[in-house]
Amino acid sequence: MTHVTVGLDNSPESLAAAHWAARDAGLRGADLLLVHVEEWPLPVAVAMPTITHDDHRSWADRLLESAAGELRRAHAGLRISTRRVSGRPPAALALEAADAELLVLGSRGLGTVMGALMGSVGLATIGATRTPVVVVRAEGNVGGHDRDKDVVVGVDLHRPAGPVLSFAFGEAARRGCALRAVHGWKLPLVVGHSAEGGREAAAALGAALLPWHREHPSVEVVERSVMGSAAEVLVDEAADAGLVVVGRHVRHAPLAPHIGHVAHAAMHHCKAPVAVVAHE
Repeated sequence: MTHVTVGLDNSPESLAAAHWAARDAGLRGADLLLVHVEEWPLPVAVAMPTITHDDHRSWADRLLESAAGELRRAHAGLRISTRRVSGRPPAALALEAADAELLVLGSRGLGTVMGALMGSVGLATIGATRTPVVVVRAEGNVGGHDRDKDVVVGVDLHRPAGPVLSFAFGEAARRGCALRAVHGWKLPLVVGHSAEGGREAAAALGAALLPWHREHPSVEVVERSVMGSAAEVLVDEAADAGLVVVGRHVRHAPLAPHIGHVAHAAMHHCKAPVAVVAHE
């Protein structure tokens, strides 16, 4: 059985992520797996001399049990399991997500005990996995899945990414909502006519979307080719989105994980959940 994995700690962001993941799992006909990463010894910023390893394990088990109970009450019929694992959060979550359809994380925070998984831990996790990762904020996401709002996908015409478009079309099809495909373009250094550049960009966007539109004929597609930087255009267009989808180019060189400035901008400025999809 397929499943959606969500990283859980004791923060509002991770609980919002768990509710979002539960709804998405229901749409997919998938199970839900709640994972808490036990990092021991505790980070210096949250360590307390009176907390033992057994105390922390008991706390983690209660956290998982409480969250699972809340989710079962809110999402009747969804099969939910829990898992407590040990290790560094990015590597442990990436390993747990390896066979999942999706990994869902809270949007920001301070670490595995006192906050959600975003920040350096969340970014490292995104860079460590090929599984699509959805980043969810607490505000406005505990009570609804925004199925009536568009899915917005950022399209890079210089490097069209099949996995990104496939994910975006699939999410729109499951929700029965429109897909808004957004491309930000700039005039070349040798300035030409902006109207001509706009027509060329619009035509290229339509051509890039055509194979995926044919595969998902039920999805209403709105094409938006807008002059401006890709990051700014995407954030503006996604102001009323239900889900934002961006790509992350996989870097094979032995360097720090590459997220990309457009994905960074979306995660930090979009209020809607943001899906980061890895591609070659």
